[in-house]
Amino acid sequence: QVQLVESGGGLVQAGGSLRLSCAASGRTFSTYNTGWFRQSPGKEREFVAAISWKDNTYYGDSVKGRFTISRDNAKNTVLLQMNSLKPEDTAVYYCAASPLTFGRTWNPLSREYDTWGQGTQVTVSS
Repeated sequence: QVQLVESGGGLVQAGGSLRLSCAASGRTFSTYNTGWFRQSPGKEREFVAAISWKDNTYYGDSVKGRFTISRDNAKNTVLLQMNSLKPEDTAVYYCAASPLTFGRTWNPLSREYDTWGQGTQVTVSS
C-alpha cells in the first residue's frame, strides 16, 4: 500500500499562487490514479482535480482554468499548481490515490480512493 504526504500549503493573498505536492512512498506511483480534494469547515469534501495513470486529467468546475494537476513519476509525486487563488479556495487539501486494478472502474470524482494523505492547509486572504 502506498503512503501519501502532502506539502506546499500555506497563507497567500487573493490572486496569488501555491503549488501543492503529494509524495508517495512504499510503491511505484506510476500505476496509480490520483486525486486532490479539499474540505473547509462545515462543508463536505469536494473534488478538485485528478490525474489517471495515463495522464488524463479532470477538474472541478470551480478550479478549471486556474489549477493544473501533473505527475512526476521519477519523483513519485503528483503536483497541484494553483493560480489566481480566491478566498473561497481556503480549505484543507487532501491527496488520494488508488492503484490501477484489473476489472475495477475508477471514478476520479468519487471519494472512493484507497489511500489518503493527512492534508495540508491552504488559506487565501482577501
